[in-house]
Amino acid sequence: MARRREDDEIEEGRGDDAQVPPEPEPPPGRVSSAEVSADAPAPRAARFGEGPEGRAARRERGVKGERAGFFERVGQFWHDIRAELRRVTWPTLKQVQSTTIITIIACAFFAVYLYIIDFGFTKLIGGLTKLLGG
Repeated sequence: MARRREDDEIEEGRGDDAQVPPEPEPPPGRVSSAEVSADAPAPRAARFGEGPEGRAARRERGVKGERAGFFERVGQFWHDIRAELRRVTWPTLKQVQSTTIITIIACAFFAVYLYIIDFGFTKLIGGLTKLLGG
C-alpha cells in the first residue's frame, strides 16, 4: 500500500495542519513574606526549612516583636469569641421546633425499619436452622 506524500508531511510536522505545541510557562517567582502587606491572608504553613533548625514554621504576616502575655492572649481570645458569636445567625424558635420534630420522626421511622429487618432476618435464620437440622 503506497503512502501519500501529504501523510508523511503531516506525520513529520511539515504539513499545513501541523501545530507547534505551545511552550510551557515558567513557574511564578517566589514572594517573600516581607514583600506582602499585613492585610493579605496568612499562609497555612511555611515551606519546609524556613523554620528554626530546618523545621517547618508557621508565619504570621505583619506580626513583629515579642509575643503578647498570657492574660492578654486570653482576653483577646474571649473578645474574638464574643465578636464571632455576634455574627452568628441564630435560628428562630419555630425553626428549632420544626427541625426537632423532623429529627424525631426520622429516628422513629428508622427504628421501626431496622426492627422489621432484624425480625425478618431472625425468622429467616431460625427457619434455615430448623430446615438444616441445627
